[in-house]
Amino acid sequence: LVAGAGIAAAAMMIGTAVTLSYGLATGFDRAADRADLPDVTARFDAQTRADVDRRVGALANVEERSYWLEFEDVPLSSDGGSSREATVALVAPGRRGYAVVEGRDLSGRAGEVVIERGLAREWELSVGDPIEVGRAGRLRVAGIAVSPDDVAFPLAPAPRVYLPDGLLPASFRERGRSVNRVLLWARDPTRLDSLLVQARGQSFGLDDLQFLTRDGVRALVDQVAGIVIALLVAFSLVALATAGVMIGASARADVQRRLETIGVMRAVGISRARVAATHALDAALVAVPAGALGLAAGWLVAAGPSARLLEILNELAPGGAVVFPLAACLVGVVGLVVLATAWPAWRAASQPPAATLRGAELRHAPRRTRAPSGPFGLGLRLALARPVRTLATALVMAAATAVVLLMLALASFLVRLADDPGVVGKRYALTASLPASRAPEVAALPGVEAAAPRYEADGVDSFELGQPVRLIGYPGDHTTFEEPPLAEGRRLAGEDEAEVGQGLADTLGVRPGSTLAVQLPAGREVRFRVVGIVRTLDREGRVAYVGSGPLLAAEPTLDSEIAVRLEDGADRDEVESALVGLGARPQAVGGPGTDDQAFLGVLAGVLRVVAVVNGLICLYVLVQALALMAAERRQTIAVLRSGGAPTATITLLLIGVAGLVLAVAAPLGVALERLVLGPAVARLAAGYASLPLGAGPGQVALVFAGLIALALGAAAWVARRIEREPVAAGLRGPG
Repeated sequence: LVAGAGIAAAAMMIGTAVTLSYGLATGFDRAADRADLPDVTARFDAQTRADVDRRVGALANVEERSYWLEFEDVPLSSDGGSSREATVALVAPGRRGYAVVEGRDLSGRAGEVVIERGLAREWELSVGDPIEVGRAGRLRVAGIAVSPDDVAFPLAPAPRVYLPDGLLPASFRERGRSVNRVLLWARDPTRLDSLLVQARGQSFGLDDLQFLTRDGVRALVDQVAGIVIALLVAFSLVALATAGVMIGASARADVQRRLETIGVMRAVGISRARVAATHALDAALVAVPAGALGLAAGWLVAAGPSARLLEILNELAPGGAVVFPLAACLVGVVGLVVLATAWPAWRAASQPPAATLRGAELRHAPRRTRAPSGPFGLGLRLALARPVRTLATALVMAAATAVVLLMLALASFLVRLADDPGVVGKRYALTASLPASRAPEVAALPGVEAAAPRYEADGVDSFELGQPVRLIGYPGDHTTFEEPPLAEGRRLAGEDEAEVGQGLADTLGVRPGSTLAVQLPAGREVRFRVVGIVRTLDREGRVAYVGSGPLLAAEPTLDSEIAVRLEDGADRDEVESALVGLGARPQAVGGPGTDDQAFLGVLAGVLRVVAVVNGLICLYVLVQALALMAAERRQTIAVLRSGGAPTATITLLLIGVAGLVLAVAAPLGVALERLVLGPAVARLAAGYASLPLGAGPGQVALVFAGLIALALGAAAWVARRIEREPVAAGLRGPG
């Protein structure tokens, strides 16, 4: 029973980790395939459909096309909420690029609308419910759709709805002859670069043209939550490794409990191979149901939070597909248990039977031990009598403790990721919506250390047109306002130089000395010589810092905002009031993550699930250690009970055993998290960014308090089990 519980606990951790990591790692591809996401999406200022169709018709390698007309900032309202920033897509017949997950698609009948899943969830809308869509009036929800080309509302500020272009309201009918979005499906997706180059050649006269490929869509989604997903996946990998250690330790402990049986089997002439095979078979018979139960429990506790997170990202949960990786995990769990049982059993059977039987007896602790007297001290001595087992238990406990500490450090990092601009090297605290020429006025305000216009331009790489690039430009030294850590090369010193994020460098394969060529929305190209690689989480590191001169030369009408760096100790509220006096709308600068409360709430739920699973594992480890010790010291405990020792005395003895385990496991767990797991997860999650994932003193104290509480609970539970056994049965010894 104890061995089965250990296998189930470890399998539960594996089930949780696999459910999280598999769902997050495959969610985008699953949603893209289900939605029939186009290979290329082109956005531009509205043009007549005939003109756009003529241009698209000249392209080779186009299998199918679909035309949309999108309206932004459309009023939207229902009983569940309202928004004035909705995007309405008027879609033509043909392939859609979205997947209807509830209800049905547009049929062409009047009064129908398809809404995105995030909007339906946030406003509690169902198929058949009414919704007001701008001048289109009151419509009925025909279906609920998922389109993975953007994250879901409210993580994306603008909710999306879809209307048929054949039944436009009168006010839209004239513009309905125009389109501003084309969806293209390629005959040969491997030749997508050639298609993009040809499309660029056909784009003369199209204003504000932007191309987005499937890979580009994935990159845009990553810019919102990719670092979070990567951290959770990396965290799951660490949990898998920890669970493997637990399974091995549990199987080995089960063999230790059976040393007497092994000695008897060898004494009656049973071969070593048969002894090992018998124990391996017994272990497999226990591991199959226990592992299946644990994996199912892990899936059950993680499936809900994982699916909720995927919904927010406009992706699809794996559903029944997760059975296949879980089945593979069950095979792995059973195989690991069999190996971890067969090898110790083989080694034990290799010893002479008398030696094996003696190994089942306990060694006495050294007489000169400095352990205190009383029941607690006796518990320490009993633990010291099995130093190897105590150390093995402490190691497993340390691994589980390290995972819990890593989880808390990750939660703390996610909070800072959303709120602290310093995480990405941003040294300015506010932005002001003022013309660039008024930066000196802002810099002269009390409490302001520096102010300068900050420009952003979104484009695509000229050589890989599907890869989005954000250019960030300042008129002077950008490190005054943004100073991400330099990973390679040097800081830029000229207008023709650029520092690129590690994520962009890895994607495009550029290094110091390479050329960064970017196509801007207006069609002009800017080129820079890469002089440095920086570590930044901003947009997954897909950014480049450049001088503002080349950006303004290519895009003279490029908008800017004034970055405001505050003096140390300055009152932010006073500075904001002063900016309002200048006519600005000041905004606080956040981190690279989202500050959406629903999104952070889901992440907190995922972390709570992992915390609960690890807490159960820690409890199991302690219960297993105490139960094994109680079984071996059955006679000793029975003697104490025969002398009138109450339950409290037995509990204190068990606390002594657990106390020694915790004394070793707790500091070892802290060291393991800070020196091994934290850096390992940081490297797995984002090699392009500096991610300090060390648990703080408060978190360490919280975990230590939790471990003490678990030790007290485990000792009390095992003591109550011991009290149920008659004293006479205990005096007869193990059996």
